[in-house]
This record gives sequence, structure tokens and C-alpha cells, in this order.
Amino acid sequence: MTAELGDRLRAARTAQGLSLRATAAQAAISPSLLSQVETGKVQPSVSTLYAIVSCLGLSVDDVLGHRPPTAAPPKPRVRTDPVLPFAQAPEIVMQNGVTWRSLAVGGDEGLDAVLATYQPGAASSLDETHMRHVGIEHGFIVRGELTLKLEFDTFVLRAGDSLCFDAQRPHYYFNASDEVAEGVWYIIGSTRTAGAAAPVDIRNAVDVLDVMGRLHGRSDG
Repeated sequence: MTAELGDRLRAARTAQGLSLRATAAQAAISPSLLSQVETGKVQPSVSTLYAIVSCLGLSVDDVLGHRPPTAAPPKPRVRTDPVLPFAQAPEIVMQNGVTWRSLAVGGDEGLDAVLATYQPGAASSLDETHMRHVGIEHGFIVRGELTLKLEFDTFVLRAGDSLCFDAQRPHYYFNASDEVAEGVWYIIGSTRTAGAAAPVDIRNAVDVLDVMGRLHGRSDG
């Protein structure tokens, strides 16, 4: 999937007429790293991937292959995509032990859905950065145990537990157990608007998700 992901990112960048160097500068990564991601030589971290897709105005569906990248993100519409068999759902493996597998969804473009797998010791960021982004985050733990830090509270979630919160609240996931944790996540209200974000200094996942908020025309408040 790494090569296919790189192909989609490169296709989206070139469709928007953006150079490799300009896109890398906007994402606050080196041109060589972006080139390696696009050619499938490097597996990006979650924060690196978010930085790139934010600059290109893409969604999870775009990078996972449920619809091809275009010169600009599509307008909201009712999906007509066929239901994907689970075994054929595309996935992205991150540097930090997290895997996203895309789930087919119906409805408007304001919905992202993934099956997330956290290996033992895996986390949603490399440096325990708490993330914030637009939308309402819904999750259901399928197996294993996952710890959620939501602002100043800590919750240990086990198989059968569910969660729902405003994703603009700072949050961070990690697997402190010795077993694989897996859950289904739906982010409602994640519609992106046309156009790439203005250049910003992106240092971590929080900065990346702030850019996503600007793409939605909303601030984190």
C-alpha cells in the first residue's frame, strides 16, 4: 500500500500544479522525504502523512483509494461507490505502529471511517502530543485494550467499549498492553473545502490538525 499511497499523493500534487519543493516547504518536511514518500521508499508517520494531506486538501478516503485524487477536493455529494469487501479494504501502515484500514461509507463527504490497529506500545503520535481536529469522533474497541487521554482525564478502553467526543478536545491514544488493540473509528463533520492551506510552520500533529481546521473554515477556539 505504501507505493499506492505515494502514487495518490503525487497525482494529487501534480493535479493541483504544485511543485515537490513548494509542497514540502508547506508541509515543513524536506523535499527528499516527500519524494521518498511519493515513490514508496519511505513509510510515513501519522504526523507526516497528516502534514502532506492537509497541504493538498485531501481526506482519508482520498489517500486510501476510495476515490481518485483530483485538482480540487470534490463538492459534497451522495456516494455511489460500491461497498468494498473487508478483505479488499486498502490500508496504511504508519511508522509508530498504527495501521489504518479504510471502511466503505455512504452519505456525504463529511464522514471518514477507518479500522485502526495499534500494536503493543503504539501511539497516535511519536511524542505524546495531544491532537485536536474538527468533527465528532466515534469509536468502538473491537479487541485488546487502548488508553485514551482526553484533556486531563485518562480512560482505559477494552473490547466492547465505545467512545464519543468533540475531536477539538485534545486527545491522545496509546496501547500500553502486550496485545494488539483494534477499533472502528468514525469522524463525523470532517468535510474539507477546496484549496490548500496557507503555508504554516508545522512542527507536530497538533499543528497539522490545526491546518485541517482551517481547511474546514473553522478554528479550534
